[in-house]
Amino acid sequence: MAPFVLALDQGTTSSRAIVFDGDGRTVATAQQEFRQSFPAPGRVEHDAEEIWSSQVGVAAEALAAAGLSPQQLAAVGLTNQRETTVVWHRESGKPVHPAIVWQDRRTAATCEALREDGHEALISERTGLLLDPYFSATKLRWILDNVPGARADAEAGRLAFGTVDSWLAWRLTNGAVHATDPSNASRTLLFDIHKGVWDDELLELFGIPAAVLPEILPSSSTWGTISAGLPAGGVALAGVAGDQQAALAGQGCLTAGLAKCTYGTGCFLLVHTGDRPRRSANRLLTTVAWSLDGSMSYALEGSVFAGGATVQWLRDGLGVIDTAAEIEPLANSVEDSGGVYLVPAFTGLGAPHWDPDARGAVLGITRGTTSAHIARAALDGIAHQVVDLAQAMAADAGEPLSELRVDGGAAANDTLMQLQADLAGIPLVRPVTTETTALGAAWLAGRAVGLWGDEALSAARAVERRFEPSLAPERVAEQRAGWREAVQRSRGWAKR
Repeated sequence: MAPFVLALDQGTTSSRAIVFDGDGRTVATAQQEFRQSFPAPGRVEHDAEEIWSSQVGVAAEALAAAGLSPQQLAAVGLTNQRETTVVWHRESGKPVHPAIVWQDRRTAATCEALREDGHEALISERTGLLLDPYFSATKLRWILDNVPGARADAEAGRLAFGTVDSWLAWRLTNGAVHATDPSNASRTLLFDIHKGVWDDELLELFGIPAAVLPEILPSSSTWGTISAGLPAGGVALAGVAGDQQAALAGQGCLTAGLAKCTYGTGCFLLVHTGDRPRRSANRLLTTVAWSLDGSMSYALEGSVFAGGATVQWLRDGLGVIDTAAEIEPLANSVEDSGGVYLVPAFTGLGAPHWDPDARGAVLGITRGTTSAHIARAALDGIAHQVVDLAQAMAADAGEPLSELRVDGGAAANDTLMQLQADLAGIPLVRPVTTETTALGAAWLAGRAVGLWGDEALSAARAVERRFEPSLAPERVAEQRAGWREAVQRSRGWAKR
């Protein structure tokens, strides 16, 4: 069998393509950023056509860099930013509205109204999720209610809805496949995670016509064939999962109790919980990890909305740095943040707070505060948010995490990783291959076509560095107390 797999990794700020060899090692990679649109406070949109063009472009670049033809590929895997909502015309393939991104908060009032009407308990029991604008259902409803003619077209079967995996699968197969997998379906508020099906009662509650929904296919299975004329034309699309579940697989967290945190645009901490969903008592999410061999695996998840996005804001919003890499030496130029706390609640707070009305705050500024202190406070703020998640997971499990496997772009920042180990009080393990999201998608695809088994890719999961906690407990307690106070002052700001 051809020993190479192409992974398409469609993220929030960029599209990537990575070619892996038969041992899971990176052969070639390509990446392209695309535009972020903020049409109003709390609103975040993407151009779905630009998502498509950037993804197909980097696929061609990666294959060219690897010197490979499609005939040398065993399969294509796909992983994607989750919850982001796309609606398009089935006949023309054209989106009816810009994609509404997972960070978007425009439907906060809709969620609040549903909560006040007493629907959250049902939604949470069926889906494992909380009622929040983060997820797809209210975004889809907003499009159907606000785009002229959209609801009538949807009810007549002329429109298709999907998260980004569905959109790309449709385009990659020239409209032959309109599908999603359980990991992505479980992020919509429309999927019964116990039965593994779209839920009719939830569809009625959110006002969603069933005719727009994609078919649900296993995460590791042959979905279809990439269309001729596209990069990887003629190759099987055989593995699909949401980005955080793909990273869980890519980190080798295939059994209950293993946990990882991905540091991307947001930060996402997941722990594998086995073959049955586990409810959280601490406002974490219960989600499908993936479906393999006719059964589903589950995870508990905590989501931070602004991880790497905080660094991006320092670069693009404030102009404090010119490149993301500059934050580490700038932050290291001071001993600590000088008492400054940065709460990056730009689009609200995720788990365990779930406050869509929180807004970003920088507290503790004095005349002696410099850009270096702000940079250090930004890294602290990312780490503190992940500690909030780790502590919630420890409370659910009745014991702390023994270690945390880390990946994603910001995981390359040694200063952030040491801050994280210090504040969380647990070791961090960084693998040689930090692009584990793409690796997980590749593994799902390779597994589907018989290239790899469950124990494959161990070389790619080799440990590159281990970060041990070293900060005195009293200093940790002091910083955590300051963080909790800062978070409290950021909450509910949009309602003032």
